[in-house]
Amino acid sequence: MRWLNFFHSKTTHLRHSFGRGINASISPKEEELFDKSSEAFEKRQILKAYEYFFKSLENFSDENSNHNISTKLKDDKLEFEIFQGGARVKGFVTNEELYAEVIMIKTADAQVALKRYILQRNYQLTYSSYFSDKEFIKLKLSQDNITASPQKIFFPLREISLTADLDKEYIKSEFPDISLEDMKHLGKPSQDELKIKYDFLHLWIEELEMKILTLPTNDNTGMKSFLYLSFLFKVDYLLSPKCEIYQKISKKIQQYFNDESISPEAKNDKLYRYIQKLDKLSFEEFRSNFYSAKYTFDPLEKNSQEEISNFISESFVKIRWYKNNRYKQIIPTIYSYIPFYLLYNYGLNPIVKSLIHTLVEIQNPTYFKALDCTSLYDEKKNTFSKKAIFARIDEPILANKTKFKSLKTFGSKLNFSSMNELCNSYLLQLKHLDFEEI
Repeated sequence: MRWLNFFHSKTTHLRHSFGRGINASISPKEEELFDKSSEAFEKRQILKAYEYFFKSLENFSDENSNHNISTKLKDDKLEFEIFQGGARVKGFVTNEELYAEVIMIKTADAQVALKRYILQRNYQLTYSSYFSDKEFIKLKLSQDNITASPQKIFFPLREISLTADLDKEYIKSEFPDISLEDMKHLGKPSQDELKIKYDFLHLWIEELEMKILTLPTNDNTGMKSFLYLSFLFKVDYLLSPKCEIYQKISKKIQQYFNDESISPEAKNDKLYRYIQKLDKLSFEEFRSNFYSAKYTFDPLEKNSQEEISNFISESFVKIRWYKNNRYKQIIPTIYSYIPFYLLYNYGLNPIVKSLIHTLVEIQNPTYFKALDCTSLYDEKKNTFSKKAIFARIDEPILANKTKFKSLKTFGSKLNFSSMNELCNSYLLQLKHLDFEEI
């Protein structure tokens, strides 16, 4: 089935976490395990089928399991745990049913506004629902196994996992006086890394202020939009904040693109005011928005290569307009905006995601150097590390050549004469990737 293509490509593990997706590699036996699960369901070997299925969801860092999912067989019951950020999904499977739940908060702590949110949430969910017992408010999933298959259990488990994680983040941001329950599985990120992220947040804001000063005094609304949105996308992907910062950035971006009741100028003012608030954050406030966690499901639905290609084409049209009207100072920002927009809004297959991440590394060499990553571009000398870039491009493509016969590496087709030319030629190659399967 087509939706499986999203999960079957081999990926490159990243040493640091970026964005909202899974920064890990899937099992090399994922497809084999999924097929075994399908076969076991057909034979009505329910517990064995679930074991294979859960094993197919396991992901790895440097070939070591992240233990993002675990199972334990007890007599005629298979117990399991799934980790998704702040959510720990705990449940069991019998031959007759699948049950899972996530503990959210204490029942006694729920305010009227939160209860209203929870009731509204129940109308939005397809498979899972909230309920309250004497002690906790929980999110639960319950369904029978009469017609179970890997496809039919994937989406319910994905919904309860993503919903619980998202809603815990929302509660922490909007109801800071309410304590979240069952959060001991979260880890503390490195203080050194957080300090790097905090320093770069302020450096990027300084750079943003300088770029605003270069804009023409009139007819600059569109250029300001690109600057502000590109900045927020960059913070979301490269710094990967959680909690209030994540909630506020998501809300500001959603309002910008969806609220037609206010003018573009007013939208820009709202974005800029929030950026100013970020600039005033103390380190203590900043670091309270970060934690380390395990993830099992990607939050975005898969987009087709055609949709990605169309967005790049539309973006090129805007670049040409600014070029023709001699607003060249905004063009580097748009080239930065394009990959960040794709990473924020599109469900990318692992090959495309890896290739876009490489472009982001090329565009942000100082930040990645601070994280002890290999430098792909020397800003002072205006030179590119071509061999390293070629290797980064080759790795995900060559690893999937047996599956996608028309997928070709493209390092030799890049234009290294300037950063703008490199970005243009790189995005052009991404636009024409061919994922025809053998």
